[in-house]
Amino acid sequence: MPTTIKDVAARADVSVATVSRVLNGVASVDPAMARRVRAAAKALGYEGNPVARSLRTQKSDLLALIISDIGNPFFTAVARGVEDVAQTAGYSVLLCNSDEDSQKESRYLDIARRSMVAGVLLSPNAGGSDVTALQRANIPVVAIDRALDESIDSVFVDSSEGARSATEHLLEQGWRRPGCITGPREADTAERRARGFREALTQSGTHPSDSLIRYADYRVAGGRAATAELLDSPTPPDAFFVANSEMVIGAIEEIRSRGMRIGHDIGLVGFDDTPWAPFVDPPLTVIDQPAYDIGAEATRMLLQRVNRASTDSSNQTSDLARTVLLRTSLIVRGSSLRRL
Repeated sequence: MPTTIKDVAARADVSVATVSRVLNGVASVDPAMARRVRAAAKALGYEGNPVARSLRTQKSDLLALIISDIGNPFFTAVARGVEDVAQTAGYSVLLCNSDEDSQKESRYLDIARRSMVAGVLLSPNAGGSDVTALQRANIPVVAIDRALDESIDSVFVDSSEGARSATEHLLEQGWRRPGCITGPREADTAERRARGFREALTQSGTHPSDSLIRYADYRVAGGRAATAELLDSPTPPDAFFVANSEMVIGAIEEIRSRGMRIGHDIGLVGFDDTPWAPFVDPPLTVIDQPAYDIGAEATRMLLQRVNRASTDSSNQTSDLARTVLLRTSLIVRGSSLRRL
């Protein structure tokens, strides 16, 4: 005879209602009791019917995480933060990579809506993202890394402050003409980092010139091309602030191809700490953003919306949206230290 929810309740010594709440991902259940229920369900081989449950409750125990670049180590750390919090609350995570492609992102958003996921964590594409269909379906959305619009909860870092800190550090080390390589113009993170670069130059008494700023794709090739263009300009920079880790790789490739020595002929600060950053020669100075914390905090915010939606049939997207702005930190290594 197939195992029933009553069997699970009896084994866990709880009510059927408690088993139902745990298996439906309601976070208000005592964690110890929830663990007991899951252990009983696993021991009895009880899985329930997730499709029927979704149709009945209009909600699943699945969250969708849609990121813009799966090859970027930043998003690896974000995803870990998302999964850790989601798993603790009894949710699984569907990972989708839009690859900065608006059509791919649109398909994933539609899949999330049709699958009736409990909520969506979204790193919007540089040109913006349309989540109106999710809002109409009352599926909560939290934007990560990049802001979306005023009606959506968001978690991201203070990119302007990070860029300002990087540029001030280069100037303090004696580099006189830093340049900035940032992402595509339509990406708000790119413009925020360019803004912080300009602010640091202004505060130092140096008139910021857009001739020292290049916008490019957040890719290795984009970073290399932008570095080459700046180095070939009539008045090239003597240092670079580069706005993400992939672009930094391109910058390093181009600098080395010209026989220039980082830390001697040119200074370098990147945005994002990566596992390889301390091991290049010289080790890379970076602006570190708390990627894991971004994912974890965004998931906590999303689950708050999910749990409210499960007890309130009104449209949660009409509530006042919340924004969490996290701080960056400067990690000084050899690439930015001027050695004669």
